[in-house]
Amino acid sequence: MKELYKGKVKTVYQSENPDEVLIGFKDKVTCGNGKNETVIPGKGAINCEISSILFEKLHRAGIKTHYIDRPEPNVMRCKKVDIIPLEVVVRNIATGSIIRETTIQEGTRFHPELIEFYLKDDSKNDPLLTPDRMNLMGYDNVLFHGSAFQINTVLKEIFNSIDIDLVDFKLEFGLHNRSIILADEISPDGCRLWKKGSMESMDKDLYRKNTGNILEAYQEILTKLKAL
Repeated sequence: MKELYKGKVKTVYQSENPDEVLIGFKDKVTCGNGKNETVIPGKGAINCEISSILFEKLHRAGIKTHYIDRPEPNVMRCKKVDIIPLEVVVRNIATGSIIRETTIQEGTRFHPELIEFYLKDDSKNDPLLTPDRMNLMGYDNVLFHGSAFQINTVLKEIFNSIDIDLVDFKLEFGLHNRSIILADEISPDGCRLWKKGSMESMDKDLYRKNTGNILEAYQEILTKLKAL
């Protein structure tokens, strides 16, 4: 298969169908824009299945995504999209960069959620974009804001049902047949997840801060999602 894109933890291949791609999840975890990385056997398949379950639930809620199915444990079949170079970050609870860069206290709950936009460009360190900058780049702030709000509403309910607080998460979108649809993945690698009523991490912060076993945490999330 032709390799279309090779990322830190996923590789995208051209499928036999020209309108589809296969996304392979690697058994790797990284942080610091790839400066630190570790191979963790089994992680790729767990993240792939979590992402597949969440995409299926979002689809049933009426949200259009690139997801088609999961033909192999660590492979998603998806519609081929042109990725929009934006990272949309949804914050329900303050932690991470927002407490380092502002005077907002960790654990502050946002009502409504805070939705931020970043340029997807590692060479520029993914800078924060203002609405005016987005408009100058040709992106409709209101459109992405509405989609992120809808996705957050669905995901919060899902995680709440398995006793997990959805703290924040990253979204990416792509163009497919002139429509903007949700793309990439939704997994603990791109979310912050805390056990309900605490600040105990169930996400990649366990690796970033060396405070626990991410494979065990990810497997616990998967087991709970499959039981819904």
